[in-house]
Amino acid sequence: MTSKLAAVLPDLTPWRSSKDFRLLWVQGLVTYLGSVMALIALPLQIKELTGSPLAVGAMGAVELVPLVVFGLYGGALADAVDRRKVIVLTEAGLGLLAAVLLVNAMLPRPLLWPLYVVAAGVAALAGLQRPAVDSLLARIVPHDQLAAAAALNALRWQAGAIGGPALAGLVVAYAGNGPAYATTVVCFAVSVLMCRRLSPVPPVEHAAKPSLRGIAEGARYAWSRPVLLGTYAVDLAAMFFAFPNTVFPFLADELDADWSLGLMYSAGAIGSLLLSLTSGWVSRTQRHGLLVVCGAAGWGLAMAAAGWTSNVWLVLLCLGLAGAGDMLSGLGRSTIWNQTIPDRLRGRLAGIEVLSYSVGPQLGQVRAGAMAGWTGVRPAIWSGGLACVAAVGLLAAALPRLVSYDARTDEDARRRRAEQEAADATGP
Repeated sequence: MTSKLAAVLPDLTPWRSSKDFRLLWVQGLVTYLGSVMALIALPLQIKELTGSPLAVGAMGAVELVPLVVFGLYGGALADAVDRRKVIVLTEAGLGLLAAVLLVNAMLPRPLLWPLYVVAAGVAALAGLQRPAVDSLLARIVPHDQLAAAAALNALRWQAGAIGGPALAGLVVAYAGNGPAYATTVVCFAVSVLMCRRLSPVPPVEHAAKPSLRGIAEGARYAWSRPVLLGTYAVDLAAMFFAFPNTVFPFLADELDADWSLGLMYSAGAIGSLLLSLTSGWVSRTQRHGLLVVCGAAGWGLAMAAAGWTSNVWLVLLCLGLAGAGDMLSGLGRSTIWNQTIPDRLRGRLAGIEVLSYSVGPQLGQVRAGAMAGWTGVRPAIWSGGLACVAAVGLLAAALPRLVSYDARTDEDARRRRAEQEAADATGP
């Protein structure tokens, strides 16, 4: 019985084998706690100052362009400099921006414009940092432990996604914006200290300086790899057609269950968490392309069912199943990226990945909101889910190498494994 239980529980090998992985895991949890405090407090403060839904929504508009531009540049930067330095400096910058929010909140009459400036600055720094963080995993975890490491990172995110917003909401509601921003500052200060303890991660020999030509080289590499193209395209299709979070308040009203709104937002994270807690088998599979396709199709089917049913408990169950499907697809994508992309391009491809999983949900919310106004809330959800399944099926047929991907035989995966083994043999 013990061996059967161990077979499904998360594989802790990366945690035991890599000090840097442990540091990065805990640092990520601390950073998430600090970030979610500001993410909850910032829109609420804009609402308090303006009383305008449009003013709150404008925060997303000012974030999009910096995220895209600096995400692409951050990918090139991660390939050209020590990735640890990028992470330390951007964490420090995020802490300083949180301090600006804290000072503004302590004014007798807080100003509105600094909130938008900080939101844009946070998006820019996040765009710079994310490729460095994402590309770091393949350098600090052995090749055969990448799937297990991805599952552990997902577990960290889900724990934060479930508990973080609830804690942040309590702090903001009972203590106010100032203590929430102060918590953010403290968390980023702790994070910087932890990041400084990471081992240096210098660029590969003869790495080029960040440039448009370098970014274009990364894009050409991605375009030439059907497996990578498939991971990006499947994720974009799934999020565009079946990410209806923006209409959840209207769905709760339609089901006469206002009490369920919070559960609707957290159900996906709960489903993802349950999948991660039973993800031990993922580290033993080699067909990660199948995980990408099946997980995304499962996400779409579950969303279609959530839009079709009128029972609120079944809706919540379907949203939980959708979260599990999304996590399965995400584990497959992350593992393929880390197994196949050469280290000299890893940062630039991570910049492209930032666009893959950040632009899709934003466009998906626009689609869901527009279609709900045209066809109604539930038809917008179930039709989007079915369109997701159809799109994933078409992409799987058009990109058969994604479905047939096998880490044991794929040429890029074998080359990346040899590259890492050579680096390990050479030593630091």
